[in-house]
Amino acid sequence: MIEMDMTYDFLPGIDPHAWEAFAKKTIGAILRAPGIVEFRAYRNVLGTPQVCTTSVWKTVADWGHFAQSTEWQALEPELRSFVTNIRVELWGPSPVVPEPLRPGK
Repeated sequence: MIEMDMTYDFLPGIDPHAWEAFAKKTIGAILRAPGIVEFRAYRNVLGTPQVCTTSVWKTVADWGHFAQSTEWQALEPELRSFVTNIRVELWGPSPVVPEPLRPGK
């Protein structure tokens, strides 16, 4: 599995209702994509970047197909009307810690 982390800041003065509608539409598109495992979103409690979204994909090819899809290509310009400082990172499993570790397990 791979993890795609996207961070960004909101542009000043965006319409929060329009943002919420856009976010719901975009999350729906992600959750329909072949190969998606899960989607999470976080707000930074200390400042910037203000938002981090994480999507987990079965393979890097699955993420790549979504990133090149016509659906995402149509959504990305709209995303840029709400946010700035977009940063995308792709992460794969660690050879030392390939699975999550939890206390007492």
